[in-house]
Amino acid sequence: MLLNYEVIDNKLIIKFDGELDHHVAENIRVELDEMIEKKRTKHLIFNLADLRFMDSSGIGVIMGRYKNISKMGGKVAIIEVPEKIDKIFSLSGLYRIVEKYENLTEALNRL
Repeated sequence: MLLNYEVIDNKLIIKFDGELDHHVAENIRVELDEMIEKKRTKHLIFNLADLRFMDSSGIGVIMGRYKNISKMGGKVAIIEVPEKIDKIFSLSGLYRIVEKYENLTEALNRL
């Protein structure tokens, strides 16, 4: 699993590349929390275009970052969600707490 990130207008954009499962979830959690603290961003955008697989641990990673960001008054968004992962998010109820946008431009304009 590779993480790429950038900050635009106080929004941290995280792009996943690979598989987000129980094997890497804890390391990803730690890395994301460090990035959020270091960059002091208010909002978080997950780009899932290159995410090939996600299990419940991956959902936990996103939900945990949502809790942290929302405590600071920020929002979390997800963009470019692959169809298989979109179904998982719908069934899990994740879309009730995290906004879904088609692309980065839309997410940046709405957050």
